[in-house]
Amino acid sequence: QVQLVESGGGLVQAGGSLRLSCAASGSIFSINAMGWYRQAPGKQRELVATITSGGRTAYADSVKGRFTISRDNAKNTVYLQMNSLKPEDTAVYYCNAEGLLSLRSRGDYWGQGTQVTVSS
Repeated sequence: QVQLVESGGGLVQAGGSLRLSCAASGSIFSINAMGWYRQAPGKQRELVATITSGGRTAYADSVKGRFTISRDNAKNTVYLQMNSLKPEDTAVYYCNAEGLLSLRSRGDYWGQGTQVTVSS
């Protein structure tokens, strides 16, 4: 059974940093793209950053220059380094694996979410 497990969220002051991790497990052969999305209270879920298996990245304009996404293909793990955090970055952050091929299935998967709170 495929699972995505996130870690690294928490409470930080504005200007601080956090590093999120997301590990996919479950007899995985390959993953096309991995990414991070976030959802603030009362708002829709939005894309934060994505990275392909080849290392191509894309970022939301609001996080460019502050956040960095990286990936360890051998570990099926994606990271999000978040620097210069702002109160408006406060949200539940969700990990996504797109085009995940495992022993028993192929599809898109989501993690359970991790809370990031930035105080002013």
